Amino acid sequence: MLGPVLAAYGLDDSKCSITPFGNGLINHTWKIISADGEFLLQKINQQVFRKPEDILDNCRMLSKYFKANYPDYLFIAPLQTTTGMNFVLSADQYFRLFPFVTGSYSRDEADRPGLAFEASKQFARFTRLLSGFDPRQLHITLPDFHNLTLRFKQFDAALINGNKKRISDSKESISFLKEQESIVRIFEEIKKNPSFSIRVIHHDSKINNVLFDRNNERGLCIIDLDTIMPGYYISDVGDMLRTYISPAGEEESDFNKIEVREEYFNEIVAGYLGELESGLSKEELKYFIYAGKFAIYMQALRFLTDFISDDTYYSIQYESQNLIRAGNQIVLLKKFMEKEKRLNELLNRFLS
Repeated sequence: MLGPVLAAYGLDDSKCSITPFGNGLINHTWKIISADGEFLLQKINQQVFRKPEDILDNCRMLSKYFKANYPDYLFIAPLQTTTGMNFVLSADQYFRLFPFVTGSYSRDEADRPGLAFEASKQFARFTRLLSGFDPRQLHITLPDFHNLTLRFKQFDAALINGNKKRISDSKESISFLKEQESIVRIFEEIKKNPSFSIRVIHHDSKINNVLFDRNNERGLCIIDLDTIMPGYYISDVGDMLRTYISPAGEEESDFNKIEVREEYFNEIVAGYLGELESGLSKEELKYFIYAGKFAIYMQALRFLTDFISDDTYYSIQYESQNLIRAGNQIVLLKKFMEKEKRLNELLNRFLS
């Protein structure tokens, strides 16, 4: 199957080592080792990304911008085929080949504060370097991906049309999420606020989307560029706060393990604002803490909506998994809100 794809890059599959790579849930990835070097080959999931050509065009535009303006920045763009394309279309499937960055590795969790600093610095640096690039040129690869207003409307619709038993089983979670609707109203205010800029944002700033140097654990660059779109900075900051500050991930069913670690918050602030603070307006900086509520709340809504809708989006291993995931995020949101005053003190200490 991969022979014709590799041939398009001048590689002979009979002379290559081809092995599955990573644990990504969206795209299929293989590591390719040949006499010409090491590569990562990826097949784009067209069930998620309906227009792969838009992703590839975004990469082309960004790669061109970095080469012209910041040639030393490590932007891992798809390699070109022998005919000058940055993808291969084979059997109606889109493939792209990346160089493998020797000496690099990725992590699935931020288990040390320094890693949170390095990761947040990389996402901020990416956005800062692209401040001269017009984000309106980018294609929207996942429409409404971080549209909190839409996510709340989908939640409301699920409460009308969803599984009645599951709605009954979720009463406490539903009640809490309805009580926090002000988070949606603030998002609507942000969209109308002229002090908020649209920037080039990654939109999936989990730590496994950063490459680290194996020798010193310094951040090298960001990867998985499919969700790069125009957006607000709160999307990246919010997802970092959501996924770095607690030692318990979103799959954890023992909610007692969920906590908000101040030292990780400090590192996210230092890493992100150390790179981008001067590029944010004073009004935007006021919403740094809100970014965490925005992302956690949105994910709780999505998990609970999917549970009520009979698990039509997220893969599950057991029947109540999406309900557990939603409960996990609700506990994280409660603990985050309980610490909001303290987190604001820590943020203001950095800003001053």
